[in-house]
Amino acid sequence: MLFATPKSLILAFPFVLWLDLCPSGTTINTMKRLTSILLLIAFTAQVFAMDVFDDIAFSIRSGDARQLATFFGPTIDLTILSQEDVYSKVQAEQVIKDFFSKNPPKSFDIIHKGASPEGTQYAIGTLVTTTGKKFRTSFYVKNTGGKNILQELRIETE
Repeated sequence: MLFATPKSLILAFPFVLWLDLCPSGTTINTMKRLTSILLLIAFTAQVFAMDVFDDIAFSIRSGDARQLATFFGPTIDLTILSQEDVYSKVQAEQVIKDFFSKNPPKSFDIIHKGASPEGTQYAIGTLVTTTGKKFRTSFYVKNTGGKNILQELRIETE
């Protein structure tokens, strides 16, 4: 005798719905393979989307202005403390290099990540220097032509 609990019915519902959507003649093994492939694609896309955050965070953490500049487009909206302007890639690299020389990073941790409906991704983190100063750091990245471009970088006192 079989007893169906509400929980087992909830778990079985997506499977039953999946069977209704599949063309006739589709086997359970084929459905499992297809589901696995779709989940793998979704997971891989998510991992690649977040890699740019990790690469930028590594550049900030290591104080490497040159590596960070590889993510810049031709121009970048840059705010370092009270200095705010739109800089060329070369100028922005120099400004950041100067900041890192005066404030050598000890650590950088991303505390929040997100994305806007328009597709711009952003992250907010805390930069701690070797002198113990803390800076709130935020950056905005947009995928343009298949490449992630750092559009805006802000480093402000906490």
